[in-house]
Amino acid sequence: MINNNMVLESHEQCRLRGLNPDELPKYTEWFSKEELESRQAHYKDVIEVISLFVDKFLSSVPGDPFLVAITDDKGFILEFKGNPSIISKVRQLGITEGVRFSEELSTNAIDLCLRNDLPVQLVGEDHYHKVLHQLACYTAPIHAEDNGQLLGTLSLMTDIQSAHPHLLALLCTIVDSIERELLLHKQNTQLQILNQVLLETNYYGVIITDARGSILEINDNSTFILGMAIHEKRFIVGTSVFHMSRIGPYFERVILHGESCVGEEVSIMVEDKLNYYMLDVVPIYDNEQLIRVVGSLRDITEMKMTEELLRNSEKLGFAGQLAVSIAHEIRNPMTTVKGILQLSSKTTNPHYYNLMMSELERMNAIVGEFLILGRPQAIQYKDEQCAVILQEVLSVLEMQFEMNGIVIRTQFIESTTIPCDRDQVKQVFLNILKNAMEALPFGGEINVLLDIVDHYQRIQFMDNGVGMTEEVKQRIGQPFHTTRRDGNGLGMMMVDKIVSSHNGRLVVSSELGIGTIVEVWFPAS
Repeated sequence: MINNNMVLESHEQCRLRGLNPDELPKYTEWFSKEELESRQAHYKDVIEVISLFVDKFLSSVPGDPFLVAITDDKGFILEFKGNPSIISKVRQLGITEGVRFSEELSTNAIDLCLRNDLPVQLVGEDHYHKVLHQLACYTAPIHAEDNGQLLGTLSLMTDIQSAHPHLLALLCTIVDSIERELLLHKQNTQLQILNQVLLETNYYGVIITDARGSILEINDNSTFILGMAIHEKRFIVGTSVFHMSRIGPYFERVILHGESCVGEEVSIMVEDKLNYYMLDVVPIYDNEQLIRVVGSLRDITEMKMTEELLRNSEKLGFAGQLAVSIAHEIRNPMTTVKGILQLSSKTTNPHYYNLMMSELERMNAIVGEFLILGRPQAIQYKDEQCAVILQEVLSVLEMQFEMNGIVIRTQFIESTTIPCDRDQVKQVFLNILKNAMEALPFGGEINVLLDIVDHYQRIQFMDNGVGMTEEVKQRIGQPFHTTRRDGNGLGMMMVDKIVSSHNGRLVVSSELGIGTIVEVWFPAS
C-alpha cells in the first residue's frame, strides 16, 4: 500500500506545477465518444467479469453512498456503477466516463496505483484539492493472473463519513476473485474454441472425457466410426468411455495408469468394411491436475492401402529378379537335355520320346510365365478372333477336364476380333481355366460364355466350385497371395497385368460354397 511519504511527495509536485488546491481539478485528457466505445469494446470481457462481482457487492449495501469505477491500464475511466446520488456528485466535479486520471491532474488514487502497481487509499486531506476532502477513495490494480499483465484498476469511492480502513482490504479481496474469474473465463473461452474446432471437424473422430473417463463430448464422426447412430449421442454422453471395447483400453491406460497413448493403430469394422485409424489419447492438465482427456481417431485406411501397394511393388520387383534368375538357371540344362534327346530320338521309344518332348515344352512354357514378370515383353498387337484363341486353349485342356471329372460347356453367342498379343491372351485364358479346375477337386462344371457388350468382347468363365471369401477376392492379383499350398500367387497377377496392358478389365465375383465367375473384357477392334 502507498505510504504517507509518497502522498506528501505528490502534493509537493502539485504545488511545483502551480495547481491551486482551492479550485476544481482540471481534466485535460479524455476519450472522444468513438474512442470510449472502442476502448469499452476492447475491455468487454473484463468489464463483464468485474460487473458480476461489483453488482453483488453493491446489492449487499443498498442505499449506502458507494461508487465503483473501472479504468484501463492508462487511467481512463471506462464505466461507473453505484449509488445514483454519489454518481451525480462526482459528475459535478467533472469526473465522467472517458476522463483520464493522470499525474498531471493532481494527487489521485488511480494514478498512484498504476504508477506503483500497489493498492492505494486517499481519505479526506490526502487529496490535494479541497473539494475532494469530503471523499474517501480506494483503488486496487487488476492483473491477468496467467502472465501478470496490468489490465487496469478498480476504484471504490464514498463520502468521508463512510470511510473505513477495511474497505481497501475488501476491495483487494474482490479484485483477487475477479483475477481468478478472468483466468477461468479465458480458459473456458479457449476450451470452447478448442472444442468447437475439434468436434466440428469432418476429418477426425473426437471423444472428450473428464478425469474419471465419463464422456463429456463426442462428435458425429466418432459415432459413425464406432457404429452408433447420431441420435444416440445424447445417450452416450455421461457414460464411461471404458465400456467402449475398441478405444476404452487406451483411455484406461492414460487415465488410470498415466501411460502415454499417441499414434496407436486400431482397426474397426465400419459398415461391413474394415477401416484403419490412428488413435491419440491426450491428457489435459490444470496446475498438474488432470481435468480432461481428449481422444482423436484419424482415418488411415487409404494410407494403409498405399503401403500395401508399395509392399506389393517391392514383392513384384523381387519376383522379377527371381524370375530372370530361374529362367536362366532352368533353360540352360533344358537346352542340353532337349539336344541330347533329339540326338537319341532314333533309339528311343517314340511314345516316350514324344512324352518327354511334350513335358520339356511344358517346362519351357512355365519358364515363360516367369519371364513375363522378369522383363517387359515385346507385345505384338494384331487383330485376332477371340473365339479362335479361346477354342485353342479349350482343346489343350480338354483331356485334363475329362480326367478330373469336369464338364465344360461353351456358348459362343457372338465373337469379334480384338487387338491383342495372341500368346498373352492364351496365357490369360489358360490361367483362369486352371484356377477353375483347382476349385473343382471332386469334379463339377465350367461354363464359358462369349458375347459382345458395349463394344467389348466379354469372355465369362463360371464354375460351381468352392468359391472365395470376400477377403480372398479383394486380394486377387496381389503377388504371392494364394490359397493353394503349392501356389505362388503369380497366375492371377499375370492375368491382371496382361488384361490391363490390353486396355481391358477383369471382373471377379464369388460366393463361398457356390462358385466363382471371372469375366474378361477386351475392347473390340
